[in-house]
Amino acid sequence: MADNTPKEQLHGGTLGQNIREFAALLGDIIQEHESESAYETVERFRSELVEYRAGNRDSREHVRAEIPELETEDKRVLARAFLTYFELINLAEERERVRVLRTNSQKGTLEDSLETAAAELSDTDTETVQQVLKDVLIQPTFTAHPTEAHRKTVKAKLRKIATRLETLDECTHTNTEQRQVKRDIEAEVLGLWQTPQVRERRPEPEDEARNVQWYLVNTLFDIVPEVYDELEDALEADVGAEVTLPKLFEFRSWAGSDRDGNPYVTPEVTEATLDRQRRLVVERYREQLAEMSSVLSQDGERIDVPAEISRSVDAVDDEIPEARQEASKRYPNEPYRQKLMVMREKLNRIGDIRSGGYDSADEFHAELETIAQSLRDNGCGVIAEAHVEKLMRQVETFGFTLASLDLRDHQQNHTTAVTESLSREGVDYESLDEDDRIELLTDAILQDDPVITLGNREDLSETAARVLCRFEQLAEWQREYGQEAVDTYCISMTEQPSHVLEVFFLADQAGVIDLPGHSGLDIVPLLETEHALSGAKRIMGTLFENEAYAMALDVRDNTQEIMIGYSDSNKENGFLAANWSLYKNQRRLAEITEEYDVTLRLFHGRGGSISRGGGPMNDALKALPNSTVTGDVKFTEQGEAIAEKYGNPSIGERELEQMLNAQLSARKQALEQPTEAVEDEWLTAMETMADAARNEYQSLLNTDGFVTYFGQATPIGVIEDLNLGSRPASRSGERSVEDLRAIPWVFSWTQSRCILPGWFALATGIDAYLDDGGDIDVLQEMYNQWPFFRTTLDNAAQELGRTDFEIASEYAALADDDLRERFFPRLEAEYERSVELVTAITGREDPIDRSWLRESLDRRNPYVDPLNLLQIHLLGKDDRTATEEQTLRLTVKGIAAGMNNTG
Repeated sequence: MADNTPKEQLHGGTLGQNIREFAALLGDIIQEHESESAYETVERFRSELVEYRAGNRDSREHVRAEIPELETEDKRVLARAFLTYFELINLAEERERVRVLRTNSQKGTLEDSLETAAAELSDTDTETVQQVLKDVLIQPTFTAHPTEAHRKTVKAKLRKIATRLETLDECTHTNTEQRQVKRDIEAEVLGLWQTPQVRERRPEPEDEARNVQWYLVNTLFDIVPEVYDELEDALEADVGAEVTLPKLFEFRSWAGSDRDGNPYVTPEVTEATLDRQRRLVVERYREQLAEMSSVLSQDGERIDVPAEISRSVDAVDDEIPEARQEASKRYPNEPYRQKLMVMREKLNRIGDIRSGGYDSADEFHAELETIAQSLRDNGCGVIAEAHVEKLMRQVETFGFTLASLDLRDHQQNHTTAVTESLSREGVDYESLDEDDRIELLTDAILQDDPVITLGNREDLSETAARVLCRFEQLAEWQREYGQEAVDTYCISMTEQPSHVLEVFFLADQAGVIDLPGHSGLDIVPLLETEHALSGAKRIMGTLFENEAYAMALDVRDNTQEIMIGYSDSNKENGFLAANWSLYKNQRRLAEITEEYDVTLRLFHGRGGSISRGGGPMNDALKALPNSTVTGDVKFTEQGEAIAEKYGNPSIGERELEQMLNAQLSARKQALEQPTEAVEDEWLTAMETMADAARNEYQSLLNTDGFVTYFGQATPIGVIEDLNLGSRPASRSGERSVEDLRAIPWVFSWTQSRCILPGWFALATGIDAYLDDGGDIDVLQEMYNQWPFFRTTLDNAAQELGRTDFEIASEYAALADDDLRERFFPRLEAEYERSVELVTAITGREDPIDRSWLRESLDRRNPYVDPLNLLQIHLLGKDDRTATEEQTLRLTVKGIAAGMNNTG
């Protein structure tokens, strides 16, 4: 039963107190371990820029003029000081977020909670509630995209500081204990100051995989059952009737398996990732069983133990008799402990050459269910709920895989592999048109005999050999780790039906697909260009009508997963046009799948930044077209967003709760109203705005000299050299907007405080609608009544609020005069008009509608300014020393920490 007794005080600190104490501690460390002059420089810059932002100084000129006069080492200390400051302030703000969450939870005022979701479900019948729960499956998919700016060592130190800050905040201490905790924090901050912040080597794919695994094992593994418990309690309180909670979450990963554009992700890396993930999750199960053994010490003579438990213990005599004998000897009258000891030994033998291990996670889960039911039958339901059912939820969610891997590669690589392989069999695949390719691949898939030998890779290009090797290994991985460990293949830049059938053909040759009865792979086209999205009916309709593909769908629950790319769509079309295109095409995909009676699972390729599909996840899920909300949804979690969401268990649990709240609400609404009501006038307005915005955005990108201006007015050259991730910054090695990856594109503009990927051409689009006879009142109506438009405008408003054109003008001054005069006024005019229009439509004085975000930006901006000014100074130098190069990279990391965003 929940304890609703009011608490006098949940916490022992405040945000302001934490910030002041961190700042004072950092200042003391700089004084003691650097120099008094370095400390004075930091303090002088800090105070003068705070005064400027407060309106008490007329300009930043004094600071700007002083930077070139600083000693090289003082510049480094300056960059390091503000970087470290932001790392600590981020921890303080994280702690404050936890305080607010706990306080609002205690008061019962937490928005988007599972209690509010249950209350919303309570106004319908039990059958509908159960249907909503049955339909919902949320699949966060962690990627290794290079936007995490912190070294692993630095992250570990920051987490230790955060843990001690939590202890100080939530526990009652004696004065002595409090001094000891503060001493430990001081020690960690000193260690952080003395630790190198810049990676000397680019992280390898194995490093990125381990990073993702850390969050899965150390945070999500523990909080998932808590989310289920909270939802069960809420449903029991509001719905009343008994409902069954199915599996609601499944975690997936691309780290160690995403080959697109990353030559370092080899089959050996993928296999090592699969192996480590299995070992990590099995070890957590062994720990849980050991803990459970200390609880399930019931005397077998005082309870009724089902014969099934005794038989299952005796049954292992054929393969692991020593485990049964040791269990009987150690726990002679404790049947649950005997059972648990045997289960631990069966876990030990998973992946072992010895027999006796579990064949599947389902088998392990079934044995836990037997124990839980026995406890319930003996009046020990509370023990079953607190211990056994918790572990059962973890097994349902994480299996023996921890996170299922998605394979991914670029479509051209598959085409190359198929072309070269068939050429050796006398088939000229390259010369065939699309229809003939489809016919050939279909016939090859449907025939019983293999067409090519995956193991024969002699005389093939490196690309073709690599692809064939991957498919050959895929069959081995599924045999060793289970089909569920790696059962999805995503195809980047899918443009034709044959691009999907090529992967289908290769999987068939590997035996991963064996029609008509077996398909061990979901083949997922990634539609990310305007051509692919607008051609979705041609691509997907052709596949659904294909005899072989229809067979595969039939044995995959008739479900088609389709990934839509937010990042490249934005980079190609601009913010407003990309969002509208994605919305329209999601509706179109829903119409196509409904026409062919196929269940749609949308995979949203979202990034961390607004321009790459980021923003509050619960708002994004609720803003999806009703027709696409089948309940099953998948989305990427990337870079620093993973640490921000899942580094702290309380915040991680809140994130999952908000996702679940949004998806339960959206699915219920979709069942009640399969297609949301959208006024024709609104659709027409969006078409007008999006067309004009796309034209303006593409005009900017295609204007002669723009790429050069981008290179001169942003730190893209530094970002390309940062060891952020294992994947190269561009696909071809050339610096062009087309070849540059979306992450460094957004990262560079964010650093220069001109975040144009999140708002450029918004004003042009809106003005085109108004000039065409549109009415601002209609736009206000759209904002108030249409979740899609409201979320789109709020996201753009956030990026407008984070943009600072006074700082951006300093970066623009680095560009050649003619380029600056050609582009900067154009960007500034678009920005100013966008702010004017957004505030008029939303009825706000400031673009940002979240008070906490506005406060955070106001608090941070004076401390980001010196990093920007120092970075601009260093970018303008042609003869930087090695120390200055390091300092320049520190400014990039510091601004990223200060902006709380990279790409």
